[in-house]
Amino acid sequence: MAEAGRSQANPPKKSAMTPKAIIHQKFGDKASYTVEEVQAPIENGCPGLAIPQKAPPCLYRCTLQLPETTVISDTFKKKKDAEQSAAEKAIEQLGIRQTEYNPTVHEAWDDLARRVSYLFANELLSSTHPIRGHFRAAWIREGHFNGCVPVSVIAVFDPKICNICKYIYPAAEANILLVMSLVLKAASTLTDLVVISDEQLSIQRRNPYPSEIISPINHGSSLPESIPIDVVHIPVSRDKAVESLTLNISATGYYLDIIAHALGLMEASDVQISRTIGKASSEMRIYSSAPKKHIFDNLSEPQVNQASHFEGSKNIRASYLAGQEIYGDAIMASVGYTWRSSEFFHEAVSLCLYYRLLVNKIPSGAYQISRNAILAAKLPSTYTTKSNWRGSIPRDILCTICRSHHLSEPVFSTQSISLDSSLDLPGSRKKLKATQLGEEEKSKAAVGPFSCAVKIYSKNQDLILQCSPQESHRKQTDAVQSIALKVLSWLDIYFKKPDISLEKLNLLAGKHGFHFTPNFVKEFALCHSVHSFSSIGTADEGEPSFIDIGGQNSEGTPSNGSLASISYTVSLFKEGDCFKENLESCEEFEFEMGNEAVWPHLEAAVAQMAVGQSAYFTVQLPLSDLTLAAVAGNSAATQSLSSSRSCKLEYCVTLLQVTEPMEERMEQAQFSPPLSKQRVEFAVQRIKESSAASLVDFGCGSGSLLDSLLSYPTSLEKIVGVDISQRALAKAAKVTCCFFLLEFLQIHVRLKCVSSSIFLLFPLGTNCMLHYIYSLTNIFWIWDTCY
Repeated sequence: MAEAGRSQANPPKKSAMTPKAIIHQKFGDKASYTVEEVQAPIENGCPGLAIPQKAPPCLYRCTLQLPETTVISDTFKKKKDAEQSAAEKAIEQLGIRQTEYNPTVHEAWDDLARRVSYLFANELLSSTHPIRGHFRAAWIREGHFNGCVPVSVIAVFDPKICNICKYIYPAAEANILLVMSLVLKAASTLTDLVVISDEQLSIQRRNPYPSEIISPINHGSSLPESIPIDVVHIPVSRDKAVESLTLNISATGYYLDIIAHALGLMEASDVQISRTIGKASSEMRIYSSAPKKHIFDNLSEPQVNQASHFEGSKNIRASYLAGQEIYGDAIMASVGYTWRSSEFFHEAVSLCLYYRLLVNKIPSGAYQISRNAILAAKLPSTYTTKSNWRGSIPRDILCTICRSHHLSEPVFSTQSISLDSSLDLPGSRKKLKATQLGEEEKSKAAVGPFSCAVKIYSKNQDLILQCSPQESHRKQTDAVQSIALKVLSWLDIYFKKPDISLEKLNLLAGKHGFHFTPNFVKEFALCHSVHSFSSIGTADEGEPSFIDIGGQNSEGTPSNGSLASISYTVSLFKEGDCFKENLESCEEFEFEMGNEAVWPHLEAAVAQMAVGQSAYFTVQLPLSDLTLAAVAGNSAATQSLSSSRSCKLEYCVTLLQVTEPMEERMEQAQFSPPLSKQRVEFAVQRIKESSAASLVDFGCGSGSLLDSLLSYPTSLEKIVGVDISQRALAKAAKVTCCFFLLEFLQIHVRLKCVSSSIFLLFPLGTNCMLHYIYSLTNIFWIWDTCY
């Protein structure tokens, strides 16, 4: 099943600047964007329609004012697209040319030295760059540490440094140690400006800053003298529990020194700083022990790139969260300096947040987090309809999983398998459609069924997983969401079965149309060492204990495919004790029955309830990351009790409402294959047996059967749909004929009388003609192919 991935030696990607960035680079604050809402005209694509049209989408237009000119964009559905369009027009109008940054290795070295020189120049302390907070704090440090800036700070908090370094060594983009090594080498060429410490990983300005720059720094901050900040301590030993910790950060000190002391280190330059964790706008990072200075003195850059040179044991839990190797004890904290404010930024980090970050790295957990229902929701088994899906959609969840594991975004490729394969088949309805459209129109009007494949690559663009199933879907979006859910379900199985052998993994992958490379196991090597899983509601643990189902029984229970709406409360209690604490509750929670969208014991209870009834039942408390993510947000007493096997979860559930499924969903829930598919196959078989040239569907509704028949090569030359519902016929005509008529038109046409109805014939091309049948009560439609 293994497949060779791409070469790791990939050049850095060229990141072209957006039009707005180019305008900002040239004009700065002098560029003013004004976005206004534009009311789009109602386009009636069906002349003579008496059916109310949907409100047009909201559109936006942007006016860009520059010192030299004013530009107005076209209209767009998104404000940001209107702004980019205005900037693009201004660039074209003013003849601005963008110089793409693509230096040689020698040029990159010169740029890196210039950038380091700028960071220690006078101008930085008066700028708004977040890194200036570290430089200002360095100048109020005491003793011989005064003015010393940790090299890890320069490597992590200045994006331009990282961008330049990847042109020297592409691997620097994902390796902070390599960036630190390059910064030290560049600083060694600036002997007139900076001094590199002999013992610490820090750089110091050789000459003091002018007094007019230092005075505002020494004046102090408006923050309190001591700021208590909640952080999470992650011990290197997995035998020790992760615990909360409070650090007292002094407004007159450097917060990295306080973190260093909490880790048992001497000072700030001994601290290694990770990339951000969680959201892109977050300042949450892992702080741990940095390698010693002499290691960088004795190593070349390729050696730093090839191996890690730390002293001590690897911290598995911290490394898994950070996506890089962490050694020794670690602290997870959300502190630092941001673009938003010149003041020191801090947020509390709790144990609950720590476990939620862990849970968010597995597919089922990411879905539960999106629904804010850790003790109720479960990743559904299939993607049925968009209207029945709740929470983040599968594609978004898969993108979240890839980002949390520091992988590239998944690559989806969809393909329509409807038109081209049947163009040359005689009697095929698809030939009629194809002859009406040009090549450009074909791509825009592509119809199902659709198939979709997906590939996932590492950050180095090595292929780690691909899935190319043979399944087809009527809608392109359904094909994408279904394959995304398929990948998520497969990954979920892998994460939750740490003892699965490579042979079984290959067998499981082949059965579901997956192919994975050796890089797959490498990328997810730590997940089995960190996560703890315990199933719930399985046969091994027995059925949940039902305490009571109360309320009036309306003799109607939810069926598979229906949408159930419940309110629930989950509490932790200890048998034989009066202790009980609420862990999770929701006033209105919807899920699709029969799709494994909630924990099994919860669906089993709801399946026995009628609307208005309430159920009380208990289940054994599973020891897993999921329950810890829910329990960790409560008191210390609750967290302590949660580790006891005598504790259980009590569910109180009320069924609020049941929405029965649509006909198509009901078919999928009750028939296999769906009844609509059986009906189409039956009709095709009879048409082939009789070699029929005409077909009439009485009660055609929205024309789903007739539209499905058009995908099959048959002998049919004429198809007629008859129905009493004008709305259904209008929908059928929109789908199949592109336009239709609901009024009798007084025009000169050839008439054919059939009972009390009149056929209206309109030529659509050389080989086809559209018939409308008008009567006092109904409107029918006919496609007629003329040969």
